[in-house]
Amino acid sequence: MTPAPTTSSDAGRGPPTEALAGLVERVTFHNAETGFCVLRVKVRGQRDPVTVVGHAALISAGEFVSGSGTWVNDRTHGLQFKATFLKATAPTTLEGIEKYLGSGMIRGIGPVNARKLVAAFGEAVFDLIEQQPDRLREVTGIGPKRAARIVAGWAEQKVIREIMLFLHSNGVGTSRAVRIYKTYGAEAVRLVSENPYRLARDIRGIGFRTADQIAARLGIERTAMIRVRAGISFALAEAMEGGHCGLPEAELVDLAQTLLEITGELVRTALGLELEAGEVVADTLEEQRCIFLAGLYRAEREIAERLRQLAVGAPPWPAIDADKAIFWVEGKTGLTLAESQRAAVRVALAAKVLVITGGPGVGKTTLVNSILKIVAAKGPEIALCAPTGRAAKRLAESTGREATTIHRLLEADPKEGGFKRSDLQPLACDLLVVDESSMVDVPLMRALLKALPKGAALLLVGDVDQLPSVGPGQVLADIIASGAVPVVRLTEVFRQAAGSQIVTNAHLINRGKMPDLTPQEGSDFFFVEAADPETGLEKLLAMVRDRIPHRFGLDPVRDVQVLCPMNRGGLGARSLNIALQKALNPPGEVRVERFGWTFCPGDKVMQVANDHPREVYNGDLGIVRRIDLEEGELVVDYEGREIAYGFGELDELVLAYATTVHKSQGSEYPAVVIPVTTQHYPMLQRNLIYTAVTRGKRLVVLVGQRKALSIAVRGQQTRRRWSKLKEWLAA
Repeated sequence: MTPAPTTSSDAGRGPPTEALAGLVERVTFHNAETGFCVLRVKVRGQRDPVTVVGHAALISAGEFVSGSGTWVNDRTHGLQFKATFLKATAPTTLEGIEKYLGSGMIRGIGPVNARKLVAAFGEAVFDLIEQQPDRLREVTGIGPKRAARIVAGWAEQKVIREIMLFLHSNGVGTSRAVRIYKTYGAEAVRLVSENPYRLARDIRGIGFRTADQIAARLGIERTAMIRVRAGISFALAEAMEGGHCGLPEAELVDLAQTLLEITGELVRTALGLELEAGEVVADTLEEQRCIFLAGLYRAEREIAERLRQLAVGAPPWPAIDADKAIFWVEGKTGLTLAESQRAAVRVALAAKVLVITGGPGVGKTTLVNSILKIVAAKGPEIALCAPTGRAAKRLAESTGREATTIHRLLEADPKEGGFKRSDLQPLACDLLVVDESSMVDVPLMRALLKALPKGAALLLVGDVDQLPSVGPGQVLADIIASGAVPVVRLTEVFRQAAGSQIVTNAHLINRGKMPDLTPQEGSDFFFVEAADPETGLEKLLAMVRDRIPHRFGLDPVRDVQVLCPMNRGGLGARSLNIALQKALNPPGEVRVERFGWTFCPGDKVMQVANDHPREVYNGDLGIVRRIDLEEGELVVDYEGREIAYGFGELDELVLAYATTVHKSQGSEYPAVVIPVTTQHYPMLQRNLIYTAVTRGKRLVVLVGQRKALSIAVRGQQTRRRWSKLKEWLAA
């Protein structure tokens, strides 16, 4: 058994270092990203276990740990051993072996089976799993299937630990080894040694910085061209995180120079080589020379080409007399359309591509339903989709028609990557309706248009004033600004919606005006003053746990969603999740601690990566139904659909009592609570607050400082994004 790798750091000045060794009783906390861990260790000569704080890439209960460091008296947690170096080895005592096997790291072995295995085979159990696996079936309750799972899990852990040891010896302690193993298999060490920068490209959660650390340990010079060329893509990827498809050349050179800490001359040389190889593309944007990642550049150009092709010609349904159709549909629905909606219906019935945009309460749903009823009467095939599962469900409920996520519509292909639906196997529809289209980024819009038959019509519906997509580009905004296709912008707030303070305040915010914060009887919009983050946290917890459930009869876990401007800080999503979990669903005995989170039955969680085989996608919300410590499995209920995760896959989940506004796009919640403080200054933008407010259906509560709200509302609408789609479309 290979020892678990660890990281070490200089002790620095201070008290003399001491040695410590003992059995890991419990892993209280472990952050897989950083390796930071808090352990309870049974030390020889000490009656009670001691708390050890340090860094270990992989650590399990039952292992024998040795380290050096100093004793500190923490104000909150009391006496702790702060280790500057930790080394874990396979357990040798029967107690340690049982704890180790029962820790959940090997699927198929939980506490009960661990006890049986140790009772049956004693200290020989590790050798037996490797050399005589058939004997596992001598243990009651272990049949052929479970035995096979144990053997496979053990072999996988062994390879993972070898990879971990390699990573550790090259300066990195991270449980991303599981991802590396799944991607590269047994070839992992060879492939990473040849080109460590491939990790940044291939492995989710490993960025350029980590790859760069490994490269340095492997002896790759800071000025080596392999590093600088990888750094160009890294700089553009950093820009992509901000929604850009490219950057002005001078800005890119400066950014790469800063990130890589090298000369501009070296960056320009590497840029020339990347341009020659076709990895990046140069073009002008607003009369500036810009550099784009080749894939994004081609995707934006293809979107423009396909939209222009789609827009040509007559719609795929017989000519319709719009005035007669409007009279007919008003009779069918019992609703009288406003003049702006009637004008929109006339445009929609004659156009092959149309954009409908507008804020809450302006009648987008009524308009789309009217168009669909009229067109459906002529018999064409209609498909409805939205970027997220929640948005698709809302679209289905509002139209009475089947709607699906874009990924499901395009038949995401987990084995090959990409989608099964494309120009080679197009969608079988005459009209495609895409709701919440402000969320659709460049790669997804390209895939959607590629799969749409050339003769089909396209209706894009969305609120262009919301936050743009999390991914690169600003597709809806660029299409509207280009003037290349007809656009209907609805602005009239209807009387029924005007009675909601959520709707009226959302429109005030969107116009750069402060919302009405005057308390009103029977209102659905409230502002709770909190002078500082500490007070804000107390008031927010009281609001979610007590006041909203008691006054409005809402379930604090299922119905109330806290939406944060950012992840970091005391009122950021991460800290609030821990505080809200403690308040609403305190961890009990049945729990699993992985990747920096503690998960328990009843927790609200969010999927944070697209998982095509399971058909769960980034942003999907669910409730943890059960945790099976024997099977090493956690089950999440996504609105009636149960999905099982192995404990090693839990980096796909985070607690979701609180989430960022960006992650909430396309969703609506009965009640939203939004912390707004100057602590969030980097993210205080008008469209962020506007997006957050428009997520609430029955209730919106802002908690924080008027000054922070004012900064957001009166500030800029959004940060600019470098994308060429508008120019391609307008050309």
